[in-house]
Amino acid sequence: MATTSQLHDLLRPNTARQTVSTPLNKLRQKGLVDYTVLPQSNRTRAWYLTGEGARLTRDFPALRGRPPYPINSATAASLKTPHTPTVVRTHLAYAADARRLGHEHGPWDWTPEVSHPIGEGERLVADAVMHYTVVDGQHRRKLRAFVEVDRTTMSSERLAVKLIDYARLAQYEAQPVSRRRPTSTGPAWLKWYPAFPRLLFVLTGASRSRLGNRIRDLQAMVAQHPLVAALAREVPLGAAVLEDIEQHGPSRPVCVPLVGGEPHPWTDP
Repeated sequence: MATTSQLHDLLRPNTARQTVSTPLNKLRQKGLVDYTVLPQSNRTRAWYLTGEGARLTRDFPALRGRPPYPINSATAASLKTPHTPTVVRTHLAYAADARRLGHEHGPWDWTPEVSHPIGEGERLVADAVMHYTVVDGQHRRKLRAFVEVDRTTMSSERLAVKLIDYARLAQYEAQPVSRRRPTSTGPAWLKWYPAFPRLLFVLTGASRSRLGNRIRDLQAMVAQHPLVAALAREVPLGAAVLEDIEQHGPSRPVCVPLVGGEPHPWTDP
């Protein structure tokens, strides 16, 4: 789901708005997409794939292997707002910064709602997984990040507990079901990533003081929980305010390390 202006900024940032709105309306006439109107937004449209649209696009090379999430009614779509457009806002900030810096991060480098098992029949669902390539002359550095977008709709403690889920994912090893004796195949995340992705919390929807408190609660979880502390020794963990990312760019020192210290660019080790 994304608004018309978000799709324009992501796909055709230097063209007329009609280059996006006209195809969207044609796709709606064919029953492949539809929209819901965001509340208190001056009739802003948020577009989404219908069930038929999801069926037709599931075999696109860029989408192959990703489960479809069809939305079957405007009512169902309204339940995904405003969280999903806020996640897209985050993606747009990183995409715009990448264009400015000559890095690589486009529409297909952001996968929403990525689910992974963490053991005991439970699953972790990240708001998004970001793939980003830093280009510095002939040197290329590939980065991956789990992104959690927090609109201050849950308690600070529930937000911090997500760190435990990521620590469990880092240690989870799937066991073959066809063998009598369990044999470790290594961490399950190696099936999808060559290195465990860094973790970024993006916060919005509250005052600066309240967002600061939530970041400090995340830092406290890193300091106090042994599994999370072990994860932090191997993986960069950070938090930033969405408005700072949008105003200054994520490559500026707006990311607060959850192990403590001064804010830095999210690409720092």
